[in-house]
Amino acid sequence: MSVSIIIPILNEENIIERLINNLKVLKGDFEVIFSDGGSTDKTLSIIKETSNYKIVHSERGRAKQLNRGALESKYNILLFLHADSIIETNVIIKIEKFIEKGSKSGCLKIKFDSKKILMGICGFFSNLRVKFRNIAFGDQGIFIEKDLFISIGMFDDIALMEDYKLSIKLKKLYPIKYIDSYIISSSRRFEKNGIIKTIICMQKLQHMFRKGYDIGKIADIYNNMK
Repeated sequence: MSVSIIIPILNEENIIERLINNLKVLKGDFEVIFSDGGSTDKTLSIIKETSNYKIVHSERGRAKQLNRGALESKYNILLFLHADSIIETNVIIKIEKFIEKGSKSGCLKIKFDSKKILMGICGFFSNLRVKFRNIAFGDQGIFIEKDLFISIGMFDDIALMEDYKLSIKLKKLYPIKYIDSYIISSSRRFEKNGIIKTIICMQKLQHMFRKGYDIGKIADIYNNMK
C-alpha cells in the first residue's frame, strides 16, 4: 500500500523549496505530483532543479488541479496537500495503517505556523470540527482511497469550498476522521486580513454555502477579504 501526494501549485516560488525539503525526509513509499495551474514565476524551475517529483499541467482552479493530479496518480491512497503546509516524517506510514484498519478517508490534525493564541484556538476548533462534525478543509491534509474518490465524483469543480463539499459527500459513506499526526499550515491569510475578522468571515461563508448561496458570490467575498 502506497500514497500519492497531490499538491496544487500556482506561483509558489517563495515557499516551494521548504515543502520539497519536507517531502524529501518523509518515510514510507509514496510519489509526489505537483499540479500546476499556470505558474509564471520560478516555481516549476525550482521543483525541477531540486527534486525529481512529477509535474502535471492543469487549467487554473484548485478543484481542477487536484482532480488532474489524482487522475495522474499511480497509487490508491491520495493525500491532498497545500503548498504552504508541512507534515510529519512518519505521516505516510500512519495513513497506510489507518487505511489498513478499514477506513477509507481521513485527515491530519492541524496546527498553524503562528505562536499567536488566537491561531492556536483556531487550530483547536478546526480539530474539534473534524471530531464531531466530520468536516475537514484542504489545509488539514485530506486523504482518501482513489477508487472511492473517483466513485463520488472527485472534487466538484466549484470556485471555492470543494474540500467542504467533499467532506459532506463522505459523511454519508465514510466520514472523515483525523489520525494522530499533525500538519502545520500557514496562518498568512488570517494574519494578513485580521485573525478574528477572517474567522468570522469564514464562518459566514460556510453558512452561506450550506444555505445554497451562489458559489461565485461566496468566492468573490473570500477573494476580496481585506
